[in-house]
Amino acid sequence: MLENNALNFNILSLVVWFPAAGAIALLFVPNSMEDFIKKAANAITFVGFLISLPLWIAFDNNGPQFQFQEKYEWIPSLGVNYHFGLDGISLLLVMMTTMLGFIAVLSSWNAITDRVKHYYVFLLFLQTGMLGVFVALDFFLFYVFWEVMLVPMYFLIGVWGGARKLYAAIKFFLYTLVGSVLMLLGILALYFEHFNQTGVYSFNILELWSIDYPVGLQFWVFLAFFVGFAIKVPMFPFHTWLPDAHVEAPTAGSVILAGVLLKMGTYGFVRFSLPLLPDATKDAVWWVLALSVIGIIYGALVALVQKDWKKLVAYSSVSHLGFVMLGVFALTELGIQGGILQMINHGLATGGLFLIVGIMYEQKHTREISAYGGIAKVVPVFATLFLIIALASMGLPLLNGFIGEFMILQGTFASDYAGVPYAVFAVSGIVLGAAYLLWLYQRLMFGKITDPENEKLKDVTLREQVTLVPLVAFCILIGVYPKPFLEPLRVPVEAIMQRIEGPRTAGVVPSAQTPSNEAPSLVEGAPSAVDN
Repeated sequence: MLENNALNFNILSLVVWFPAAGAIALLFVPNSMEDFIKKAANAITFVGFLISLPLWIAFDNNGPQFQFQEKYEWIPSLGVNYHFGLDGISLLLVMMTTMLGFIAVLSSWNAITDRVKHYYVFLLFLQTGMLGVFVALDFFLFYVFWEVMLVPMYFLIGVWGGARKLYAAIKFFLYTLVGSVLMLLGILALYFEHFNQTGVYSFNILELWSIDYPVGLQFWVFLAFFVGFAIKVPMFPFHTWLPDAHVEAPTAGSVILAGVLLKMGTYGFVRFSLPLLPDATKDAVWWVLALSVIGIIYGALVALVQKDWKKLVAYSSVSHLGFVMLGVFALTELGIQGGILQMINHGLATGGLFLIVGIMYEQKHTREISAYGGIAKVVPVFATLFLIIALASMGLPLLNGFIGEFMILQGTFASDYAGVPYAVFAVSGIVLGAAYLLWLYQRLMFGKITDPENEKLKDVTLREQVTLVPLVAFCILIGVYPKPFLEPLRVPVEAIMQRIEGPRTAGVVPSAQTPSNEAPSLVEGAPSAVDN
């Protein structure tokens, strides 16, 4: 195993900024060189994925919570630092982002024919924004990445989207911007309260964790964070922007949106709301869980009646992410771990479903379910891959969705804050999920071919198999052997539970003298980075 000390070349900065550097380089390539631009963009995202692999290899599951830290002064007068760090939660999300980024770019090869260079430039800048959100340990830096990410996604939907692309892009931007402004107010409230208690201005997340905030302040900050993160998840009733954005976005945009962008909301709850605002979190549990269960059932019921294949998958996201929120706010170690794992599961399965829709849309140019039927005999490999991903999404045992949902339900049953009623109602979402996915598959794949054009459909190409097979492989791997994906979560989830359940037993705050790659422990007894 590689040790953290072997990666003292600021690997997190390399992982985050490599796609942006590639995007800047592509800006100097003539627009007419479309084939070269496509190949270069695919090479950049593939190399970006390879660069991120040492993080997985070198990460110490038994080490300090945050590893590979990089810390430099940025705006000293405001207490703002360029501070990156990676814990087990960030590790899983970063790895999924780099993998899905490559898959999304590869899926665009034939789908995008207009303004090709600008499309790939925006995709690469989006990749940097998402990665920065997951590794930033300075609230100011986190907010910069959070906001910057909106711009490329806005253009991806608004320029390369469907018939109602401008409406969907503006709706997405305005919803997220409103939530972001409220979140900024919450960040500033914590910033000034930290100064009132310590006399030091700091946006450092680890330092903000080191103090207790008044219950009244926690309440208002929790509400501000809740709106910002709930819109991004999106939770009911803040979900209305999502179906429009998914339906109008190009396939790669939908894959990134489902696989990564929505996880920024759930990540925000886990990273900030729970550990920073434990009292307000416990007070809000009942109504957050209620909204989560409503989202589970509502999303499934609406998906059940959709005629548009892509919109059905979009509403399934609302339902599945309700499960993530249920696990996180069960406030049990098992529930939180299950919720985080389900973030990854949702990214793999739902990202795969959007790829499936995009592959067939490129041939048929319609997403109406009624336009298909009986095509399994024409495209058997496509039908097989589709079936596995659909079964993973509905939570079939030995596939990844089952592991996450089982942990969430078990954690909810055992929760002092949630309990049996929430879990019982949530189970209905699993039943409804199986109903709409199996019914979708039956209408698309089986029966008689009524449209002669369907007999001319082509099975998945090698390029399309490269985009789908890794997702299928991980759906099976996590379902059969989830331990490697759960082990990195143990230390950060224990730290969160310490904040929620009582007085913190740790609180080692990084100082200005902390070497850039040392990772101070937030868990009592965890070895320091020097021991690595």
